[in-house]
Amino acid sequence: MPFKRRDIIKSGILVFGGALLPQSSGGAEKVIFSGSEYQKIPRRTLGKTGEKLSIIGLGGMTLKEMKSQYAQKVVEQAVERGINYFDVAPTYGDAELLMGPALKLFKREDVFIACKTTQRDKKGAEEELHKSLERVGTEYFDLYQLHAVTDVEKDVKKALSSQGAIKTFIKAREKGLIKYLGFSAHSNEAALYAIKHFDFDTLLYPVNFCCHFQGNFDQNVLDEAKKKGMGILAIKSLAKQKWSKEANREQYPKCWYEPVTDPYLAQDALNWTLSQGVTAAVPPSNENLFKLASILGPRVRKINKEEAKGLKELSKSLEPIFAA
Repeated sequence: MPFKRRDIIKSGILVFGGALLPQSSGGAEKVIFSGSEYQKIPRRTLGKTGEKLSIIGLGGMTLKEMKSQYAQKVVEQAVERGINYFDVAPTYGDAELLMGPALKLFKREDVFIACKTTQRDKKGAEEELHKSLERVGTEYFDLYQLHAVTDVEKDVKKALSSQGAIKTFIKAREKGLIKYLGFSAHSNEAALYAIKHFDFDTLLYPVNFCCHFQGNFDQNVLDEAKKKGMGILAIKSLAKQKWSKEANREQYPKCWYEPVTDPYLAQDALNWTLSQGVTAAVPPSNENLFKLASILGPRVRKINKEEAKGLKELSKSLEPIFAA
């Protein structure tokens, strides 16, 4: 379904000069997620887990430092749109404390809660797991992940050692505190090592057109994950490039990279990411970009050769945020 200008106006977001400008807060948020105006976000199977996830997820960083009532509203509207995948971590400030109470309004089996830990040792991971369970206010996490795996020695080998975090993961799964085990990575080498040396259920990884065409960053990792039947979750699908001098960083303070803000390019970027064997994508840590992705979600389709060619051509003028 093509994305038309009238859809932008209906959504409560104005596009001017390639930047997203939210309308006044009055009723815009109510309109943007109106079930009568937009289709529900479709769902896909998460690898060998068999779980059905919405193809757009809500990342905890989006909620960081929001007022609790407003954060609750964002979560409620996300669920109304058909979103059931929620990702959070203790490194996201107060996000756990904001997301947890909001999700309490829904049946636990109706939402898929993913959390992470940066701890690489058994004891540290156990302490952080229990603290996150308490802060989110849930008896279990659907998915628990090694967070931001980057270095093979310091992150992966340490976590997979006899006294590593993975021992906590396995024990917690046996106790019913965790359903599935996964990891997120920002390194091609570290991701490939982790996939090879442990039977993880999921991978959370940057799957982005610019990183692919100009950084050769993702293909090997995605290929290996698919061979093992892993569920693939994507971050950075709406990353454009490293911040340019001309870009307005103040408008997106939680983004460490320049995001895609043009809705037409955003649709192509999502189409590309979700055509790579990806189950779901987590938009950038910005409320308006999350809402835009939620509007575009029902329109996601397999990208065609002409569109992929256009993204490849555009990427030549951009600086990828990750490269192999």
